[in-house]
This record gives sequence, structure tokens and C-alpha cells, in this order.
Amino acid sequence: MLDRNTVEQKIILFDGVCNLCNGSVIFVLEHEKDSTFRFASIQSEAGKELLGWCGLPSDYSEAVIYIENGKVHSGSSAALKIGQELRFLWSVLASVGLIVPRFIRDWVYDQIAKHRYRWFGRKDVCMIPNENLRARFL
Repeated sequence: MLDRNTVEQKIILFDGVCNLCNGSVIFVLEHEKDSTFRFASIQSEAGKELLGWCGLPSDYSEAVIYIENGKVHSGSSAALKIGQELRFLWSVLASVGLIVPRFIRDWVYDQIAKHRYRWFGRKDVCMIPNENLRARFL
């Protein structure tokens, strides 16, 4: 059950069976400035509900989705907006990345997304956060 408070947070929707996506979540957790991000795998009930809220089908798996205070970002824009919330250097690199025309960065992002299972592998089940991080996952 989504409420206004939920979608006005900073939520990262990710593919929970993708090794690259799981690694990215771990990277964000290790490099974020503040513990402000919430996470949901697209395979979870919360993830499917959030996909619906974003106007996407429940089987969507093409790109990371970043919900930032009620605004939806996807693809390269989502990745770079998330990057801007990380500690120094990563935030600067992400800001510089946003200067690149969107059609170029989206093409690169789409190529990685399209081949991510072949290049990075996949798991049979979603990652399970440890006790300390469980509250950060929807």
C-alpha cells in the first residue's frame, strides 16, 4: 500500500536478480552521503506496486528507476541523479555525465542494460539485505 510519504522519498527500484544491479545497490550503500535512499527490487510486491505508480508494467526490467521526492527518473538520468547523491568525486562525475546529451548516454545505458545478464550474470533469487540494512528496503 503506497502512501504519499512513501513516494516522496528517494527510492531506487532495481532488478533484484541482476548481479550488476545488486552490485550497484551495494556501491550506493557504501558511497552515499547520507542514508537517505530506500530500495526495492522490481520483483518484490513493493517494487511492483511502485512500478504501477510510475505507470510501468509489473514485468518491467529495462532500466533502474529512481523516484526522487515524487518525480520519476529512468535509464541514464536515474543512474546519474543517484550518482549526484553520492560522496565527493562520484557526485562530481555524475554531474559531468549529465552534460552529455541524453540520447548518447541513454544509448550507452541501453546497451549495458540489454547485455547485463550475459556480461555480469544473474541470480535465481533477489538479494536479501542483512539485519542492519533491512529497514532501508521496501
